[in-house]
This record gives sequence, structure tokens and C-alpha cells, in this order.
Amino acid sequence: MNPLKVAIRDYAHTRALKDGTLAPEGRELDFVDVEPIHRAFAPMVRELRYDVSELAVATLLQAVEAGRPLVALPVVLHGNYHHRSISTWEGLGGLAPADLRGRRVGVRAYSQTTGLWVRGMLSDTYGVASQDISWVTAEGPHVASAEEPANVERTDAKLVDLLRAGDLAAVVMGARSADHVDGLVPLIPDAKARQEQHFQRHGWIPVNHLAVVRRDLLEARPDAVRAIYRALARGIDHARPQTPGTVRDTVVQYGVTDTLLATLDTAIRYAREQEVIRSAMPAESLFADFTKYVAQA
Repeated sequence: MNPLKVAIRDYAHTRALKDGTLAPEGRELDFVDVEPIHRAFAPMVRELRYDVSELAVATLLQAVEAGRPLVALPVVLHGNYHHRSISTWEGLGGLAPADLRGRRVGVRAYSQTTGLWVRGMLSDTYGVASQDISWVTAEGPHVASAEEPANVERTDAKLVDLLRAGDLAAVVMGARSADHVDGLVPLIPDAKARQEQHFQRHGWIPVNHLAVVRRDLLEARPDAVRAIYRALARGIDHARPQTPGTVRDTVVQYGVTDTLLATLDTAIRYAREQEVIRSAMPAESLFADFTKYVAQA
């Protein structure tokens, strides 16, 4: 039987699976090196290039809406707070979230999940709706048929260059990337305190990436998917003692839990409010096939 082709980033909680320490029982895996991992998302949803893949939440929602034959596994591979994921230029002088109304903000892609969470935070916390801002993007959606709202535009220029030139008011960028760009400053200066308030209020950290499988694999070989799910779960348990109490330790999880469903229901609400998707879909429905073929076996 041919090995299953897998595109998953190298994390502490996937390393044991990738190096064979916690290989799924009786299943040979062929790990494909894709860096950065978001470059695997379009081939997965458009071509079904992999049997198992990491996939961003916003892309998953668009893929489900488009009827792509993918099934989500309740395995969180990556997530984080995003209060620090929007930056402005130090020369703009104390720009506040409310000042973004009527301005242009850059984000790699409108359907990028980090951008989804940032826009949701701006709306819920500061009253700035996604429709109040023009979103300047460098890439289109991973799901080819997904439509973007009218306040989204494309550019060939680098977003940081546009920000530096004054053509953008802010950019959405992960904190680790932003910290390596001289001149970028957090739009939300009290981000850490805001993060703590968010967790105290909601009890969850935003989820960015889940594991997904091709539907035909799940239907034809549920035992293989079950073995992969269990191996991923063991990998999370194996890595957890190495990073106690960290954000990664808190957000990375497995199983259809109330916490995961509450997190994804919020992501779905944001996606609909921002016209990333147009359809209603309760979070529990994302795992209906997993429950049918894997969890109940």
C-alpha cells in the first residue's frame, strides 16, 4: 500500500510523528516539506494534492462552503493571540484602532486566518468593522471560487513598503515577523493585557490551523485516518510536558471539545461578518464526518 502523503509543519507536537517515534500503527507516511506551510493550502483545496494536510481555519471554511471534498480533524496544530498581529509605522505617531476607519490596511490575503482574527478583534473590541477599512492584499484566496468583498484590493508592491511610504495605515503581520522589521510598532500597545483579558473572558485562544484529510481517504480507509488522528493526539500529549503553561500548550489540542467548538463558532461568525464566507455553518458540522467515521468506531 502506498504511503500517505502528508503536509504538516514541523512543530514540537508533530516532530515525534514526523521522525517516526510515534508513527501511526501500520501506516507509512510520506512527509512533504512545504515552507512556509501556507503554500500547501491552495494545492490541498484545489488539487487534493495531499492525503493529510495542515489547513488554515478561514481556508477550511471557504473550502466547506465551496463543497471541496475535505474533512476536518479536531486537531489544532497552530494558534495564537492576535492583538500583536497588527502594526503601524512609528512615524505615524500614536495611531489608534479607531483611526483605521476610512484608511487602507495591508494583509497578505483577505482570507488569511490571522487577518480574520484581527478584524474580528477590531470589530468586537474597538467597534471598527471590516467594512470600515480598505484591505490591500498581496494574494488571493486559496479557494479559487471564493469571492472577496468590494473593499478588498490587490497590489504587487510589498506591504511594508506601502506602509513606509504612507500608503497604508497599518499592516497585519505575525508578531515574530513584525519584530524583525525596523520601524514597525504595535497598533495596540497594551496587547499583552488585552490578551489576558480575552482569555479570562472567553477561556480560549484563537485557532489558526487544523489538520484535514481528503474525504475519499476517510470514506475508503477510515482505519488509516483513525490511526493518523491517534498518532497526532499522542504527539500532542508527548510534547505537552516540554512546554507547560505556554500559549502553544494551551491552544494545541485534540478532540471535539466545547472549547474548540466555541472558538470555531466565533471564527465562523467573524467570517460571515467579514464576507469571507456567506453561509451559516455551526462549528460542530465541521466534524460530522470525523464523528461518523472515526470517533464512533
